[in-house]
Amino acid sequence: MAKLETVIKEAIARGARRQVRVGITPLRREVVRLRKKMTELQATVATLRRNAVGWKRLMEAAPAIPQVSEEDAKAARLSPRLIESLRRRLGLSQTALARLVGVSSTAVAHWVAGDSMPTGQNRMTLVALRRVGKREVKELFARRVTEAASRKRRTRQRPARRPRKRLKR
Repeated sequence: MAKLETVIKEAIARGARRQVRVGITPLRREVVRLRKKMTELQATVATLRRNAVGWKRLMEAAPAIPQVSEEDAKAARLSPRLIESLRRRLGLSQTALARLVGVSSTAVAHWVAGDSMPTGQNRMTLVALRRVGKREVKELFARRVTEAASRKRRTRQRPARRPRKRLKR
């Protein structure tokens, strides 16, 4: 009787295994397909993140001052009085305007006095500043301050040198 019992148990176990295999095989295939899809999606997300970082850097590096063509800069009138009124409208000191344009404060003083006139890139920047308001100028200065602070953090100071011990003779 024990032999018949084990034969029946083995037949039931075999049938059960077959039924489980029939149910599990499509699920295994689906799991493999989903894993491949997951790997593809992870690669896509990684690429998108890299692109997002690149775009973020590009947007942060993009000047708040609109770009002006050379023809527009040459055609624009720039008199000492216009430079002074631009500076006052934006609420900038001569030093702040000089930092914004990228020149010395003495150069701005000469422009306002009429001793010299801005040329090239400086002229283009001044013409572009006409299209900017106080809020944008504040944002530009805030960005420059954070850039300067991050540059300072990046530079490391060397550790102080220890004095050498002299050998006794």
